[in-house]
Amino acid sequence: MDIALKKNQSFRLPVELIERLKQLAKRQNRSLNNYVETLLLDAAYHQPNATTIAAMKEAESGALLHQAAMDLTSIQAMEKSMGL
Repeated sequence: MDIALKKNQSFRLPVELIERLKQLAKRQNRSLNNYVETLLLDAAYHQPNATTIAAMKEAESGALLHQAAMDLTSIQAMEKSMGL
């Protein structure tokens, strides 16, 4: 079994941020340390794939602002508004 080496490190964070992180960790029934570690691992190692990057660029460009809103009143209406 591989055991990950860990090191203690101190960070100075705003009290409001720490309280918010504690609330979010509690919602997931996790320790503050585990919750923050998971967030940092995701931020440090998550690399979006090409499809996600293209969608992000499309959203940032504003190209989607001129499209009609989807009709979410029913599944059939949503599919029709999507052109399916």
